[in-house]
Amino acid sequence: MAVDFKTSLPFEYYSRFLEQDVRPDGRDLGGIRPTTLNVGSIDTADGSALVKLGNTCILCGIKAEMVASNPETPEQGIVDSSVSLLPMSTPQFRDRPPVDLAPSCTHFIEQLLTCSGCLDLKDLCIEKGKHAWNLHCDLMCLDYDGNVLDACCLALIAALKNTVLPKVTIDEESGTVKLDAKEKHPLSVNAVPVSTTLAIFADKVLFVDPTQEEESLATGFITVVTKDDDHICMTYKPGGSSVQPSQMQDCIKRSQHRRPEVLQLIRQALLTVEAER
Repeated sequence: MAVDFKTSLPFEYYSRFLEQDVRPDGRDLGGIRPTTLNVGSIDTADGSALVKLGNTCILCGIKAEMVASNPETPEQGIVDSSVSLLPMSTPQFRDRPPVDLAPSCTHFIEQLLTCSGCLDLKDLCIEKGKHAWNLHCDLMCLDYDGNVLDACCLALIAALKNTVLPKVTIDEESGTVKLDAKEKHPLSVNAVPVSTTLAIFADKVLFVDPTQEEESLATGFITVVTKDDDHICMTYKPGGSSVQPSQMQDCIKRSQHRRPEVLQLIRQALLTVEAER
């Protein structure tokens, strides 16, 4: 009977749970699904991470390429990013993949890199006006069950923290550039942004870390990104229901509460890799 009710009247089914500040999967409104993180998952990448947030799974690979410096920014390197959603990641994508979701996720990651200041592009300069590093940040959704933004954010930052670059030497006489793959140094990551996404239900109830099913019933979303000292460096709201000032404060508090858990995940994953080397 409960299954029939959920199938025929999903909005009313969820409403009965949310009225008691609980969700059908047993989580409270602030509950986040179990999260696991592994770094160094791709041997051929300069940095990588695999994140599983509930049933949502994101793989991020970082590849560093030495390129000619951009004449407009001769003292800086380049960072580009892309998010792809595989048709096999969920049955809903096989017949009708969402045309806007991957571009909007990519736009979010681009904004995240800019607003958080996690990378200083000057650190990617090899030789002013001549050579620079171009970091390619590729994120792939292997399994989709909602809240891909938070999973992408975690995968990206963990992969960047795992990234190492080869030593570069430049012959002053010939100008020849040599890369020493045997001697590497870690990429400098200046901040660790953490994102927390909340779904808006019936224009008023907010809950953290929505599943794909919850996303289909939501009337809007908001993502809050914090960095060091719980500073809010970015908010992302792709339309939908508006958020009242009191609700915004609740979003910020939930985001700040999530941050220490994510930092511990990253710290533990990096320590595990170091211990295995």
